Amino acid sequence: MSVVLGLFNYWIVIALMMTGFYLVIATSNLIKKIIGLNIFQTSVFILYISIAKVKGGAAPILEEGTELYANPLPHVLILTAIVVGIATTALGLALIVRIKEAYGSIEEDDIREKGGTT
Repeated sequence: MSVVLGLFNYWIVIALMMTGFYLVIATSNLIKKIIGLNIFQTSVFILYISIAKVKGGAAPILEEGTELYANPLPHVLILTAIVVGIATTALGLALIVRIKEAYGSIEEDDIREKGGTT
């Protein structure tokens, strides 16, 4: 039981990842697909932050008596990924607005029927 609880954050990552993946695959609504991609992306963020955690590690500031340091690079990369994710989400939503104006719907099936790609 302690093994399952010790890996709780990884179970959360798996649940979020599969939820996001399911939303992308199963829905035809474009906004729900964007939400699914964001949930999937959040699970990847949690995974990287979980891997980067060093038990007992201190900030990489030289002090006497500190021997174990945590690497700040994964956290910095995640901050960059969050900014890129927000920009990608904004672009996707802007494209959905244009698709709605052009085809009158944000459902994939309706867009295909009205002359979109097959």
